[in-house]
Amino acid sequence: MTVATTVRWPSIARTPRAPVGATVARLIFARALRMAGIRGKLPDGTTIGGGPADAPAFELVRPQAFFARLGRDTKIGFGEAFMAGDWHAAPGTDLADLLTPLAARLTTLVPEPLQRLRTFVDRRIPTRHDNTLDGSRANAHAHYDLSNDLFRAFLDPTMSYSAAWFDENDATVTASTFENAQLRKIDGILDLADVGRGTRMLEIGTGWGALAIRAAQRGARVTTVTISAEQLSLAEERIEAAGLSSLIDVRLQDYREVEGSFDAIVSVEMVEAVGEAYWPTYFTTLDRLLAPGGKVSIQAITMAHERVLATKRSFSWIQKYIFPGGIIPSLESIDENLAAHTTLRVTGRRELGAHYARTLHLWRERFDDQWPHIHQLGFDETFRRMWEFYLAYCEAGFRAGYLGVSQLQMARKPIWI
Repeated sequence: MTVATTVRWPSIARTPRAPVGATVARLIFARALRMAGIRGKLPDGTTIGGGPADAPAFELVRPQAFFARLGRDTKIGFGEAFMAGDWHAAPGTDLADLLTPLAARLTTLVPEPLQRLRTFVDRRIPTRHDNTLDGSRANAHAHYDLSNDLFRAFLDPTMSYSAAWFDENDATVTASTFENAQLRKIDGILDLADVGRGTRMLEIGTGWGALAIRAAQRGARVTTVTISAEQLSLAEERIEAAGLSSLIDVRLQDYREVEGSFDAIVSVEMVEAVGEAYWPTYFTTLDRLLAPGGKVSIQAITMAHERVLATKRSFSWIQKYIFPGGIIPSLESIDENLAAHTTLRVTGRRELGAHYARTLHLWRERFDDQWPHIHQLGFDETFRRMWEFYLAYCEAGFRAGYLGVSQLQMARKPIWI
């Protein structure tokens, strides 16, 4: 490890000492591989796990370090071991293909008696990740302010950082069909909120401006808010280049600080950053800002409700390295919060889970292709492995059905109900 790696990635530079945990981790890992029908190759040529010779395979480069990290902190150590180079997908095995069988069995990989110890071994989410006004800005800065050029390198021309909606007839995806798939997603959200000429629309989470531009092209008057300074700057540039500055008001503002009344409120994959403690605030804000007769449409990554309940208090690799403060809701938790705190109800739903797996695969391919350029921006090899794991890990989750993504339409319930 270099000095820079030690400073920037202290958890990666240090291999933990966990002899007992490493021994238990090795047994659990071998069992998990057998259950998933995949193999682990050790440096001496021996294998653990199961499956045929052509099954997806792990290649353990530094088994001792790998099992020590896994034994010290299973949920975080697995990803950190990949970042450190302790393991990788074996030649001929795609990383998402390797992770998908594990994602499909995620709830049963650890024996049930050991699962009961979760309360004692899970790390709690650090209080610095709490989504207060200041905390939310810090959490957004940690990811979305990394570099506009980084995101530009692997996103499609719309710079949409969310699930696309592909034409089922597109067997292969070109740059233009990827862009069209993102525009189809945006149009789907706008259609659910009935956005058209003269609509007063609020967007919570500007991104890099693609949805606001599309709405303004329909004739809507758009207010869009973000807490990312980097996104704000580029969104304003793109809006001006599109000649739509007179129709779009871009603000560096938290959703909780917005005032006014809007015919339509839209938000794409922002609810995941709200935090469970603030779900009532988020949905109450939608209700407060929606004009009579208006509609809300959001795109939300979701997971099964029992997984939300089981994991909502524990600290994960994704929270530590990718999305601090984030938590994925369930469809049930959305319904419960709407019923308890608002007059809104879900009135329409579209599922795009398989489309997200495809989107993530394309992002990973483009990230890999553009790595020489991204590296020149100042990002190191540990960062590259971190993002490779992040994109493949999420792709596996959607491919396995552990994760879903829904476009949801919301409206006020009739007064006679």
